[in-house]
Amino acid sequence: MHPRRASHCCPELDHVHLDYKMRGLSDHSFRLSQLTVVLCVDHLVIYLLLLLDFESPEGAVSNPEFFNYGVEAYEAFKKGALTSDIIDEQKKVQEADLVIFQFPLYWFSMPAILKGWMDRVLCQGFAFDIPGFYDSGFLKNKLALLSLTTGSTAEMYMKTGVSGDYRYFLWPLQHGALHFCGFKVLAPQISFAPEIASEEERKAMVASWAQRLKTIWEEEPIDCTPPWYFGQ
Repeated sequence: MHPRRASHCCPELDHVHLDYKMRGLSDHSFRLSQLTVVLCVDHLVIYLLLLLDFESPEGAVSNPEFFNYGVEAYEAFKKGALTSDIIDEQKKVQEADLVIFQFPLYWFSMPAILKGWMDRVLCQGFAFDIPGFYDSGFLKNKLALLSLTTGSTAEMYMKTGVSGDYRYFLWPLQHGALHFCGFKVLAPQISFAPEIASEEERKAMVASWAQRLKTIWEEEPIDCTPPWYFGQ
């Protein structure tokens, strides 16, 4: 059982939502999870990345002759010099038991704005260090879940499909980013091709997500190792 779930019955959830088509299924799933999960958490934090405008960093860089963003973020973290908006985002992550990332799949990955959030917020010193990654990552007592929509059908994301098994594109997202920072990763919630699905099929997708959210705290994380993604 997740340690903070054992300590109290109402954990905290942080919901990072991104959807370019605000009236699409991704937004519908987001609103549903808001309504469902709010019933079983102490505090539900929900925000739209499209409304988040990060401040420009100020002050001199540590190495003006060779700029390396990762290094500069690490140095700023150690000095307590990160911008206030990044610190605010990190506080949200620190206070959460479960972080759900809701987004449309974009080029087999997350949209650039969400990647930018991860680059800024999950910086070295806050989310990980060397050493201090994967099972030793600094967010190791937290859960994470990817809830995403695709443009292609489920058949296209099978091992025999033209796009290959959907688990292949999850490797860099779940293992290379979330697990690297220590997150224990729950199985993804994937709604395949909602734009071309029938109304009944879309309703079934949303109902499936709603049913899962009712027992989300009872789930165990996946085995975030290569065999889960690529087989034996």
